Amino acid sequence: MIKKLLFASICAFLGFASTSSAQQILKLDSLPKGQNNIFINTDTTAVPVVNENPLMMSQNYIYKLRLDSITKTVPLPYNEFVQQYIDIYAKRKDMFGKMMGLSNYYFPIFDKALKDFNIPQEIKYLTIVESQMNPHAISRVGATGIWQFMFGTGKAYGLKMDNFVDERKDPIQASYAAAAYFRDAYEELGDWLLAIAAYNCGKGNVTRAIAKAGSSDFWEIRQFLPKETRNYVPAFIAAVYVMNYYGKHQIAPQACDLYLKTDTVQTSRFVSLSSLAKALNVNETALFALNPSYKKKIVNGTDEEPKRIVMPKLRDADFAGIYDVLYNSELDVDMKVVQASTDDVRDLRKQKLTTPPAVAVVYHKVASGQNLTSVANKYGVEVQDLRVWNRLKSKTIVPGQKLKIFAKKQATLKAPTSFLSYKVKIGDTLSGIAEKFDGATVQSIKKDNGLNKAALQPGMVLKISKG
Repeated sequence: MIKKLLFASICAFLGFASTSSAQQILKLDSLPKGQNNIFINTDTTAVPVVNENPLMMSQNYIYKLRLDSITKTVPLPYNEFVQQYIDIYAKRKDMFGKMMGLSNYYFPIFDKALKDFNIPQEIKYLTIVESQMNPHAISRVGATGIWQFMFGTGKAYGLKMDNFVDERKDPIQASYAAAAYFRDAYEELGDWLLAIAAYNCGKGNVTRAIAKAGSSDFWEIRQFLPKETRNYVPAFIAAVYVMNYYGKHQIAPQACDLYLKTDTVQTSRFVSLSSLAKALNVNETALFALNPSYKKKIVNGTDEEPKRIVMPKLRDADFAGIYDVLYNSELDVDMKVVQASTDDVRDLRKQKLTTPPAVAVVYHKVASGQNLTSVANKYGVEVQDLRVWNRLKSKTIVPGQKLKIFAKKQATLKAPTSFLSYKVKIGDTLSGIAEKFDGATVQSIKKDNGLNKAALQPGMVLKISKG
């Protein structure tokens, strides 16, 4: 009898300790609630904060058996760090109910992109940790979209950002860019958990952590990684677990707000999504949600670069009205495309700390045969500006005449060259190198240098195209 009482007391104490630990974790959980609406522009936060030295007693080995049962290509080990995130995520019943609903629309998109690059399908669950599958999610440092691409990395992997479109918010384009990143990361690091860590903190940080730890095992190098990355991989494993075993935690899938059956058209014209929504007889917000990358709700298709429009499946629709919007309507809008500048908060801080160079004043001596247009083109300025700066009453200029020019960049005066040379340093990656040069992408560097894989060797000299 005494033994039974003693055993019961110990069990009660362990249960109290486990509950207290879980309550402590919940208090530290920093993700705000109510930010799962995919139709609004929300700010993402870091991975939830957890105890750095969790107690072993809170482990439940049924979770290990379940993780083992769903493990495919990416290892899904069970430990105390993973357990903490299972405890957090399993209590977010509303959030994961919405994730189950959204997965009906987004997961087929992710699966196709990952399959095309031969990337494990499990990687799609990272979008839950990254953005809660919100294409409008923006982090505090500027990472944007479902896959949370930074400006430089997105550009390096071919995503376009200009005054009309931000392809980091395009689920299809961003998924292919993410798949390409993981292909390169796995080629360089040789381990899926390390590739996942690199997606959070960069391949360079992971490479340095490997060197410090003298190991290529994530759990060995974990202590040498940035704090958020240490928790990023356990959070990913927990997300995979909850999405597969939601029923064991009384999580009910919620209906998806997106049209699950869609049609896709390519347009080489400028199309108003608002006008198209009226022709389709659907709510504007619903159509915007299917096309989240268009900043002005205008699809800026051209003959050179047709653009994709995703719309609800056409049933009993006004086809004549839709045809008019797609092919006959004319928009009164400035069609000039202006490339976006970085929104990486870290880069913007550096720019503030650096004193901007003064505008250079250049004096040009008119040569025989030159006119204002040819001079303006040479310096990248407008003809009207030349006339204002030099108080010219007409467009006529004569040989020997001196013109004052406020040149924004002296570099425009140099003769253009086709390629630059770059010597690879320790820790360099293709994406990191591409970010250093305007117009360069991972794909263009690989093509120009005949590289089949992303792995680089220090001392290699790469050709970098200038555009």
